[in-house]
Amino acid sequence: MTVAFVLGGGGVRGAVEVGMLRALLERGVKPDLVVGTSIGAINGSAVAANPTPSVVERLERAWASPEAGAVYGEWWPRQLRRLAQSRTHLNDPEPLRELIADMVGAEARFEDLEVPLAVCAASIERAAETWFDSGPLIQAVLASCSVPAALPPVEIDGEHYIDGGVVNSIPLSEAIRRGATTVYVLQVGRIEEPLTVPEKPSDVAKVAFEISRRHRFFRDRDAVPDHVDLHILPYGGADAADAKLTSFRKMDRTHARIERAYDATAAYLDEAGA
Repeated sequence: MTVAFVLGGGGVRGAVEVGMLRALLERGVKPDLVVGTSIGAINGSAVAANPTPSVVERLERAWASPEAGAVYGEWWPRQLRRLAQSRTHLNDPEPLRELIADMVGAEARFEDLEVPLAVCAASIERAAETWFDSGPLIQAVLASCSVPAALPPVEIDGEHYIDGGVVNSIPLSEAIRRGATTVYVLQVGRIEEPLTVPEKPSDVAKVAFEISRRHRFFRDRDAVPDHVDLHILPYGGADAADAKLTSFRKMDRTHARIERAYDATAAYLDEAGA
């Protein structure tokens, strides 16, 4: 049996994955493979480096750190000034780089991890889904998290990459392709929430991206082979702040997200006998 943890993208909502990890690791469910996209690549790199319950405390500290708050929390005039100068992005990637380095080590390589890890990014030049599973870790994870317009593309070996959520937000099929026979999907809840027809301009891109994200995941879910035991973990329900346009930069709900996801996932695993 090969157990895989699949950690999807979702920005600040990715805090729910910490609660899910706590519930899994407390019950002795440990991964043989970790596959992640975007915020799932960050959380995934931490658990691949330390697949024990102690990683949860480290992740909780990271999510509450000044670096986490600084990723999207800069003063708006400064962000607009950077956009005017760069013409491509609002935010400085250095706080995110520091956050990743603090969790896995500044010189970390995939080969150093306790558990094999693969992270997804989208290549600009090849318009292609790309998987990193060897070599320097931080640059690959940063590429997986580089949300278009929020952060600049990341250059690796002369090629430029943006957030893996553009091509594979919940990379279930990749875990199965790599030999997983038991899969735990750690997702941020969007696939459980209904979509409605856009009523204002800010809704249009959100709905379009959600259709793309969900279509890929639902197609992959429906194609899971019979020999694979699939568990899609519950996220604990929506947060009131999620409907706000500025929710992507709000870190004050982190603890509540973690606790709700932990409670929901613990109940699910206990019922499933995990």
